[in-house]
Amino acid sequence: MYADVASHPAKAFHFPTGRPACEYVGYPKRELDAIPATAIESFAGVSYPFLADAIRPGDTVLDIGSGSGTDLINAAFRVGPDGRVFGLDLTVEMIQKARANVATSGILNAEIVEGNAESLPFEDGSLDVVTSNGVLNLVPDKKAAYAEIYRALRPGGRIQISDIVLAKEISENSKANPELWAECIVGAVPEEAYIELIREAGFADAEVISRIDYFDRSPSDSTKKAAHQFGASSITISGSKQ
Repeated sequence: MYADVASHPAKAFHFPTGRPACEYVGYPKRELDAIPATAIESFAGVSYPFLADAIRPGDTVLDIGSGSGTDLINAAFRVGPDGRVFGLDLTVEMIQKARANVATSGILNAEIVEGNAESLPFEDGSLDVVTSNGVLNLVPDKKAAYAEIYRALRPGGRIQISDIVLAKEISENSKANPELWAECIVGAVPEEAYIELIREAGFADAEVISRIDYFDRSPSDSTKKAAHQFGASSITISGSKQ
C-alpha cells in the first residue's frame, strides 16, 4: 500500500495523503513551501510532530518511517549544517523517492536507511531526537520499538511522536479481520495503554500535546465507520530520556 502511495500519489487512498493532509494536520504553509512537492505528494502522516519543538540546531535526529521525506527534510532544515538526520523505512519505493527528494533539496546532512523500528541500526546513546509520524501503530512489537528508541537516545534525548490511538480495545476477532487491517485501525491500541507503554520504556514525562480527528478527512466511508467504532484519533506525544 505504501509502495503505491510512493509510486502513484494521485490515487485516492482510504486515508488522507499529500499536501491537503499536511495542511489539515497542522503543517505551516512556509514549511511546506520549502519542501519538494514530490515529497509532499506522498505524505501519509497522521499529525504534526514538530509541534513538540524537540529538534535543536546541531542535533542528530532519527525519523522512523520516513516515507517520501517530508518530515526528514523538515528536520534537516531544523538541525542545520552542524546536525545530522537519518530516515528509517521498510518500503523500497519510499526509500528511493526520499533519496531523490533529499538530493533535490540540496541537503547534505540526511541519509535514509532500510530497517525496522524493532531493531534500530544505531548505537546506544547516539541520537538526540527521535521523530515518527503515523508509523509505530503499525509495528507489531511496540514495546520492543520503544525500548529501542530509548536505548538509541542519549540521556536528555527527546521524542516527538504522532500516532493513531483508540478509545477502546480491539477484540481478537476484529484483529483477524483483514478489512480492519486495511483501514489502519487494527495495529493501534487504546491511548491509555499506549502512553503507559512509552512511560514504561523510560519516558516518564511522556504526555499528549495535541489531538486530531484524523479519520474525519478520510475519503472512505468504511474507514470513517471503523474509526468511529473504535474511537480512533491521532495524537502527538512529547517526552525525554531521563
